[in-house]
Amino acid sequence: MTVLVTGGAGFIGSNFVFHMMKEHPEYRIVCLDALTYAGNLSTLEGVLDDRNFRFVKGDIADRDLVYSLFDEDRPDVVVNFAAESHVDRSIEDPEVFLRTNIIGTSVLMDASRRCCVKRFHQVSTDEVYGDLPLDRPDLFFTEDTPLHTSSPYSSSKAGADLLVLAYHRTYGLPVTISRCSNNYGPYQFPEKLIPLMIINALSDRPLPVYGKGENVRDWLYVEDHCRAIDLIIHHGRVGEVYNIGGHNEMKNIDIVRLILRELGKPESLITHVADRKGHDLRYAIDPAKMHGELGWLPETRFRDGIVKTIRWYLDNENWWKDIVSGHYKIVEQGLVERCR
Repeated sequence: MTVLVTGGAGFIGSNFVFHMMKEHPEYRIVCLDALTYAGNLSTLEGVLDDRNFRFVKGDIADRDLVYSLFDEDRPDVVVNFAAESHVDRSIEDPEVFLRTNIIGTSVLMDASRRCCVKRFHQVSTDEVYGDLPLDRPDLFFTEDTPLHTSSPYSSSKAGADLLVLAYHRTYGLPVTISRCSNNYGPYQFPEKLIPLMIINALSDRPLPVYGKGENVRDWLYVEDHCRAIDLIIHHGRVGEVYNIGGHNEMKNIDIVRLILRELGKPESLITHVADRKGHDLRYAIDPAKMHGELGWLPETRFRDGIVKTIRWYLDNENWWKDIVSGHYKIVEQGLVERCR
């Protein structure tokens, strides 16, 4: 079986590549990634020479390139991680989010129809549901929760989700969608909350926290997420949406304080900054459908996962220091040539 993983040089995509190559060594994995600022080919350096792995640099919105890739590799399964995903960047420049997240998804699905793929899986986000009130801990997002987006990013992901379901109904494309809560773990780009706080704390720099830091997120360890997607593409029902949540709700400020304690750093490093525009209050997912249909439950408690994550960043300073300095893009040029 050939599995095309788009966005496979990013955080969740690269972890999924590692998971699939470990759990399904007989599969061929093809990775397509545009290597924008958040893509880091050095993350995949250890598998670049594996005979069952192929990397291709390219944009999912480039129809000619995507069609050529599909004609050459004939994927059986497509897992689409490729996306612009940073809310603040979407507020500053919405257009690039629409191009990648909506147009790019449509190009991939058109190519999938031409090649009669067995499964097209769209990786989405719980942010398409909007937010929940802080004073109603009994409320959770389910697959039936209406879409109610708050940012250009979440709107572009919701638009892509609707398009995926439309391709299933109109063309019979065998699709599934997963909507996950906030991921954390190894190889996460330093602009995101947890790695940013770890890296700034290690450097004794201020830790910027939006508003009072009272916003609540449901945190999912990335390896648990990868297991869930593996189950969905093999056993999930076509045309269905599956919510993947960690049952690990925490306030942002509490996460920051926990990181500081683990690193032995003072809370005086916390700096409260102006709140994000349209900042969602609380995300919380009910993963009962995943458990009931596919037997999946998150295995990693947040307390254990955050310690593992902090340890990973301590043990892999070269990886994130190359990103902070920009050197990773210089290294990447040589790795791209090696893949040709």
